[in-house]
Amino acid sequence: MSYYPLTSIPDYYGIDALLTEEHKLIRQSIRDWVESFVMPQIDQAAQNHTDLPGLMRELGKIGALGPYIPVEYGGSGLDQISYGLIMQELERGDSAVRSAASVQSSLVMFPINEFGSEEQKKKYLPKLASGEMIGSFGLTEPNHGSDPGSMETYFKDMGDHYLLNGAKMWITNSPLCDIAVVWAKNEEGKVQGLIVERGMEGFTTPETHNKWSLRASKTGELVFNDVKVPKENLLPGVTGLKGPLSCLNSARYGISWGVIGAAIDCYCTAVQYSKERKQFGKPIGSYQLQQKKLAEFVTEITKAQLLCLQLGNLKNDHKATPAQISMAKRNNVKMAIDIARESRQILGGMGIMGEFPMMRHAANLESVITYEGTHDVHLLITGLDITGINAF
Repeated sequence: MSYYPLTSIPDYYGIDALLTEEHKLIRQSIRDWVESFVMPQIDQAAQNHTDLPGLMRELGKIGALGPYIPVEYGGSGLDQISYGLIMQELERGDSAVRSAASVQSSLVMFPINEFGSEEQKKKYLPKLASGEMIGSFGLTEPNHGSDPGSMETYFKDMGDHYLLNGAKMWITNSPLCDIAVVWAKNEEGKVQGLIVERGMEGFTTPETHNKWSLRASKTGELVFNDVKVPKENLLPGVTGLKGPLSCLNSARYGISWGVIGAAIDCYCTAVQYSKERKQFGKPIGSYQLQQKKLAEFVTEITKAQLLCLQLGNLKNDHKATPAQISMAKRNNVKMAIDIARESRQILGGMGIMGEFPMMRHAANLESVITYEGTHDVHLLITGLDITGINAF
């Protein structure tokens, strides 16, 4: 048995008819890149706990970094469904690849584009879009994850600069980043964003080791010890948690699409394996229990596709609410991790081998179900939205 390349995606409800030709072309171009660049080396990278060399430059070449950023700042000016389809295809390759693009796009380029000055946009966005510059996003802290309003990182106005102190944890790309968009409290206790550049004295990015998940991605900390940040590096367009939370909404939207790709990879592999693997004289796909699993997989994938497509339409019309995005993120990640686990069982012992993607996707999705808002917190966001009662 060998790994089965994905040549198509399940489209049980004819959803492709609702996509434009541009959407399909974008999806196919990213899929081709994943097949040629990611798949030949992703298992070895995950096994060895190393990132893919030159990944960000490659993502920049295919237009996967900030695809909805205006063309004048180096983006492609694409719509939100295009962004979602790109995330889907990248995560079909690996969650680490999608995470790299998602952080760069939604957590670094998005806030600079939305809240930055014209000078900041021109200085950073084109280089971020090309992958020449790598960004990271600093919100989560060692003592504060689901409760970002209690962050302890702070900065003081020193007259001609700001002095930043604190630490951020679980930061994708931190060991590699050239800049970090950092959210910290000012002297009035209000949250604001600062662009911190590598090389600023007192700014360090120690790497987090020994992960069982997202092993093809660099994760680390952002540590600030009396870092002098120029005043022109303050994001002027927003104050309060609205800033970082709007970034998370964009990232969560991308995740809701991305995990469909991981689920599709597991599903397609399981279908093919079930037709080829024989036990008791016939393919295991002829047995009711295996067909039950496969039928449930394609049902859940189809539901997730429809959820994301309508959410993308709402995003394009600037009507998507944070609660709607939370629902999609929570539902689709749970869907994907369940399919990864159950499809592994279809492959039996072979399901744990690196030649097949199930265990790698399942391990990655253990991180995805927690980051950008935990599974349970997203449930409470929906609960608050439908009852008006805050259960936090």
